[in-house]
Amino acid sequence: MAALASCFHCLALDQAVAMLSNGTPLPSRALAITFDDGYADNCTVALPILQRHDLTATFFVASGFLDGGVMWNDEVIELIRAYPDSTINLDAFGFGTLPSATPAERRTLIDKLLMEIKYRHPQARREAIDILGEITGGNVPRDLMMTKEQVRKLHSNGMSIGGHTLGHPILSSLDARQATNEIGADRENLKNILGNAPELFAYPNGKPGKDYHSEHPKMVRAAGYTAAFSTAWGAARTGDDLLQIPRFTPWDKNVARFALRLAHNYSRTSFAST
Repeated sequence: MAALASCFHCLALDQAVAMLSNGTPLPSRALAITFDDGYADNCTVALPILQRHDLTATFFVASGFLDGGVMWNDEVIELIRAYPDSTINLDAFGFGTLPSATPAERRTLIDKLLMEIKYRHPQARREAIDILGEITGGNVPRDLMMTKEQVRKLHSNGMSIGGHTLGHPILSSLDARQATNEIGADRENLKNILGNAPELFAYPNGKPGKDYHSEHPKMVRAAGYTAAFSTAWGAARTGDDLLQIPRFTPWDKNVARFALRLAHNYSRTSFAST
């Protein structure tokens, strides 16, 4: 965050969207910061760091997980993390018996299971994770996601809150009624928490043409959102589709590589075909 504050012109996301919408040129090295899902550490860890550097961010919250919920991927991670044995039988997932003694082996297991379960319908996801729970005999922590009060704390401290569906499904795995409900009910939940409905939305997982299709931006607009964000790499420019604004996640922990990757991303032309 210190690097972003010193090297970029950091804008509030709603301000940047308004400038794109009315054709006002963005300042040089313009950048906005976003967080997805609604993890508790957004409030306990990220908020103090943002405040220390006088930065603002937008937090896209899947409201169905607030107050003790757990995202499906975290259930997988925690069940494998706490598994006590050196091998695990995953015949139920088509993997046979695999080693699970070392951190590296467990990371491999987690990656395989996440990819196997990710694109299932939410009900089938739930059934798969219940099976994994029976295999591992484990429990998952219930404090990974924010409480409603923590969402209010972010908002009252100058951060923006956006929608991210109720339960973080892959929208393309749902029928139209289910997708509409996920988008609209989440916005209504956040309105009840904050007192006003969010204007910005982020697609779960967010790959255009794979995780959401052409009908989903129309649902987002019908729900009342003014702009929405994919995970298509690229920098937003005037004239972009405001319901498919690109975003980029640089994972590098080294500050120099982090900044260089951001600079490289600026030169990319966003592509959001659905």
